[in-house]
Amino acid sequence: MSEVTMPRLSDTMEEGELAKWVKQVGDVVEKGDVIAEIETDKTTMDLEAFESGVLQKHLVEEGTMVPIGQPVAVIGDGAPSETESEPEPDAKPDAAPDDEPGAEPDVEPDVESGAESEPEPETEPETEPEPEPEPEPEPESETAEASSSTADKLRMSPLARKLAHDNDLDLDSLTGTGPSGRIVRADVDDAISAMKNSGTTAAKPEKSASASASNDDAEVIPLNKIRKVTAKRLTASQEVPHFFLTNVVEVDRLMALRAEVNDELAEQGIKVSLNDFIVKAVAIALRQHPEANSSFNGDSLLRHRRVNVGIAVATDAGLLVPVVADADRKTLSEIGAEVVALAGKARDGKLKLEEMSGGTFSVSNLGMFGIDEFTAMLNPPEAGILAVGAASPELQLRDGELAEVQKMKITLTVDHRALDGATAAAFLRDLKGILEQPLRILV
Repeated sequence: MSEVTMPRLSDTMEEGELAKWVKQVGDVVEKGDVIAEIETDKTTMDLEAFESGVLQKHLVEEGTMVPIGQPVAVIGDGAPSETESEPEPDAKPDAAPDDEPGAEPDVEPDVESGAESEPEPETEPETEPEPEPEPEPEPESETAEASSSTADKLRMSPLARKLAHDNDLDLDSLTGTGPSGRIVRADVDDAISAMKNSGTTAAKPEKSASASASNDDAEVIPLNKIRKVTAKRLTASQEVPHFFLTNVVEVDRLMALRAEVNDELAEQGIKVSLNDFIVKAVAIALRQHPEANSSFNGDSLLRHRRVNVGIAVATDAGLLVPVVADADRKTLSEIGAEVVALAGKARDGKLKLEEMSGGTFSVSNLGMFGIDEFTAMLNPPEAGILAVGAASPELQLRDGELAEVQKMKITLTVDHRALDGATAAAFLRDLKGILEQPLRILV
């Protein structure tokens, strides 16, 4: 018999929600079978059985947040003796003290201490006042039913109850999203976030509830898992000592080459975007400047051998960064097709773990929204991220005459612990050169 534990499915994962049990108790499972669906901070993943056997027990309910390493199920050989043998020894010791050591001593002192006075009042109420004590248990049973119904209303996991207690939350104000309305940790986290967003303190839950109820000017929207993780990671990003470098790129040739490539490959159904050219150019520059393709690692630097470029993708659930692995070794058309596929999966919430892991550098492009220039926040542990603005026409003197030139601003955010200013500037300078001579991208 072995326990199935909550695995670590991403670098940032600390806990996962057991969203759905695929296999039920008593089902035969083979090694590699999917037994449950786990919702992580990034996506929904399958929990697979690491050995064959019979799923003998679910240790957590659907909708429960489970820390990494905590058991969630038990797989055994299906023998009932293992599970049935446990309650029997519990029942025997329970019966033994009641029948032998507990019952006899209890009777003797009662008889000795009240042999004359107690038996008389006991026999009298048995014949006449029996109707009087009967109504008394009825209200007691009603209160018991009321308390049980309240308990049903407040069904919640021990972890959620502790978290709510530690933050002085009003339990009656919580709404459960787990099975049968069970309150899980995510519900408590949402309530805490809502409380903080409304500007109230945990010590005054009643006031915060009434204030939010009477406030029609704002809608409290609890954070989903992606936005919670984004907030946590960006807070960590702000703690990194970083600096910014901006350069202006002339992209007339780049835009002309893109149009020509798309015209030539239109019959093959291939279409590349300006961002695809930028991703490829970044990968080439990173290969030329391996020091920029690194990460700070406490008392050392990790210089990555592979060039894996992350692409920031906006989704309804929040920002995701799928990764184009080995971007320096892929053709422009391969990068274009992969970016389209990854962006589609990101928006549909179907990205796999390996499609979001291993990034060594990131690109964030807001040019399609008409943003001329911006600074992007680092995506730890990566040492750099490139912010790309929109290409727009500007007047410039060429050969003594005014000419309209398409220009684009690119801004590099750098982890100063991993790169110095001169090193980062050299990378950005060469990246600009590649973009302004785009044939180097195709070679």
